[in-house]
Amino acid sequence: MIINHKKILGIAFLMMFTLLLGCSKNGSNPPPEPDTVLGTPFASNASNITNTSFNVNWVILPEAESYLIDVSTSNSFSTFVTGYNTLEKSGSTVEVTGLSPGLTYYYRVRAKKGAEISNNSNVITVTTTGVQAEDPTFLKVKANALENPFYVGVAVKSNQLTEGSSYDTVLKNEFSSITAEYEMKMNPISTGSGTYNWSAADKIVQYGNDNGINVHGHALVWHNAVPDWLSNFSGTDSEFALEVKKYITDVVTRYAGKIQSWDVVNEAVDDNGTMRNTIFLQKMGANYIKDCYQWARDAANAAGDTNLILFYNDYATSTNIPKQDKVFSIVDDLMTSNLIDGVGFQMHNTYLSPTKEQIETDINRAVVLGLKVHVSELDIQVNQNNDITHLTEERNLAQKDKYKEIVTIYNALPKANKYALTVWGFKDNESWIPFSTDLNHPGDDWPLLYNNKFEIKSAHTGFLEGLD
Repeated sequence: MIINHKKILGIAFLMMFTLLLGCSKNGSNPPPEPDTVLGTPFASNASNITNTSFNVNWVILPEAESYLIDVSTSNSFSTFVTGYNTLEKSGSTVEVTGLSPGLTYYYRVRAKKGAEISNNSNVITVTTTGVQAEDPTFLKVKANALENPFYVGVAVKSNQLTEGSSYDTVLKNEFSSITAEYEMKMNPISTGSGTYNWSAADKIVQYGNDNGINVHGHALVWHNAVPDWLSNFSGTDSEFALEVKKYITDVVTRYAGKIQSWDVVNEAVDDNGTMRNTIFLQKMGANYIKDCYQWARDAANAAGDTNLILFYNDYATSTNIPKQDKVFSIVDDLMTSNLIDGVGFQMHNTYLSPTKEQIETDINRAVVLGLKVHVSELDIQVNQNNDITHLTEERNLAQKDKYKEIVTIYNALPKANKYALTVWGFKDNESWIPFSTDLNHPGDDWPLLYNNKFEIKSAHTGFLEGLD
């Protein structure tokens, strides 16, 4: 038999190649390691804190190639410090510069590897050293610098008073007084006879007290804020009056020394110039207003708060003379018993009305009586007839002029008659006015100092100019 050595060698080589290929397929050579999952970094406390800078610090992740740093004055990171929005850096620290003294900042970190970005780290809070400079373009700063200063107020909701929020920052910069928009009325507080839900009211009062901001109480008695249990009260009229007395006494006592002023009775006069036919008038009689003021005064004095300022508050008195006359007849009656200290003029105005002369005539009736004046719920409509679909430049400037006009009027009052000028809310899109059924407002509107993005409007400039 003839042996073909070349053929045998070829077969052997083929078998060896097949064997090696099979080993490879069977995993004798291990596959490459999978990519490491990118973790979430941990931010650590700031260091080297000065008036205008601090160092952001974080713990390095072995798998990260770089880090993205966010720095904000809001713990919600709705805005960012210029230059520090997703700032990309390597290492474990970066210096943040160009900051303001005495201001609170927040930072967070994300890891990055290629196109992959991790979740946000924990948030670190840091306050720069020094004292924050007073900016003369802030409303309260300019008002405080006047020869006869007064509070610049704003209506608030308790959920806006979160440390580091946009509301918190604007409020502390711009305003020196707060009024609860709704949460300190009877309905949300009184849950039954002698039982109360204090949570929202306590938060508002505590926020003001903690931050050196005046708190104005609004309002003890209002026909549109009667709790169901009292509306359906089945007892006698005398027992009804005792429930109202107990409520006023308990609320005034709880906040004695913490609230400087109260609207005791709100909107008791109808638009026809007569007493509004409320449940309080029906069950307590014609003297119910004086009774409420007496109970508030007695409660404050018993609690040692002999300086509590009591206001009567109402709307549309500048243009409605019969209503104006009736309001001041109530005021005159309260003054005979030393039960009132001031009048609140709501001023839910439009860019066309009231006129300067109408406002001055109305307010001066309180001035000549020696009473304090509170422009208590200021906003200025520019679309009361629903004839525009956005804030036009013409209406924008007209609104600016109206804000300037009323602030100028108020600023000219004697020192003894000044108390506060309160804007009824922060942002246009949160105002009560657009599409209001109570106001019969047919469409959208832009009545406040800040737009939907919390940007300053020309109305804010008008307010500042009124302080000149």
